[in-house]
Amino acid sequence: MTTTAPKNSPNIGAIVIVTVAVAINLVIAKLMATWSYSWFPPQASSAAPYVDDLFALETGIGSFIFFGCTGVMGWVLLFNRAGKYDENDGAPIEGNTKLEIIWTIIPLVTVFVIAAYTMNVNMKLQNLGPKHKYAIGTDPTALMEADPIAEVGPIDVIARQWSWEFVYPNGVRSSELHLPVDQRVNFRLISEDVLHSFFVPAFRLKQDIIPGSIISYSLTPTKEGRFRLRDAMFSGAYFSQNQTDVIVESDQAYGNWLTTTAKQPLQPGLDPGRALYDRRIARGDKGWATVPPAPPPMVNDPGDPSIPHDA
Repeated sequence: MTTTAPKNSPNIGAIVIVTVAVAINLVIAKLMATWSYSWFPPQASSAAPYVDDLFALETGIGSFIFFGCTGVMGWVLLFNRAGKYDENDGAPIEGNTKLEIIWTIIPLVTVFVIAAYTMNVNMKLQNLGPKHKYAIGTDPTALMEADPIAEVGPIDVIARQWSWEFVYPNGVRSSELHLPVDQRVNFRLISEDVLHSFFVPAFRLKQDIIPGSIISYSLTPTKEGRFRLRDAMFSGAYFSQNQTDVIVESDQAYGNWLTTTAKQPLQPGLDPGRALYDRRIARGDKGWATVPPAPPPMVNDPGDPSIPHDA
């Protein structure tokens, strides 16, 4: 006489609890992804929506994983913890091939989804162009042609310790960057000393500026206003002061500014790190070693740092 082992019936209660927990986690992850859009400055370039969507996707996935893991930990602590005086080791769980396959495939697929979406975003942005090396003392702008699909430019972006200078196609120089709205603008990024970074948070774009290289970079501003340009790369003692404004205006206002500014004589531009360096010298030049700021650039329009920026 043979006996048949009873089949284990599914634990309906556990299935219901897991299903409800996963559903709640999905709702929370979706809310976190939606909420993440409010963490940024206003979208001011054509790249911003793509970058924000990518960040929201990553926030949603990360939130689902985080709350899923902490939820399981909380459940175990509340309902499956050992007794007060139980000092035994937990039962070893090993050799579950099915579980090992699942927790290998799910992260693999997740990473591939994020990577594919990221590559798609980069393809749509089409910001970064060619990069050319140049010898110090030569004219780097002679090495590179403008972006063929850009409507404005090239505008030379020159970074120094610690100031910005912008040179427009008609020869106008400024300490603040002026751009026409809804037109693709091409830049030639140049560093005259060390590594800098061209970063406008409202544009959601950042590009390192490498000494000895000229880099073609393009973007399309989509919102009029005054936005902050920051040097996001540690370039010395006063790099945090290396900020200026990006003024996005109508095409007519941009044209009028170029025409009017071209008639202005050259004068010293913004030199935001100078005040801190002078204060250091007045106190005896103590502290970590640093280099003196480069002389302020000679520009037609030095700008007005007292005007508040929008983002």
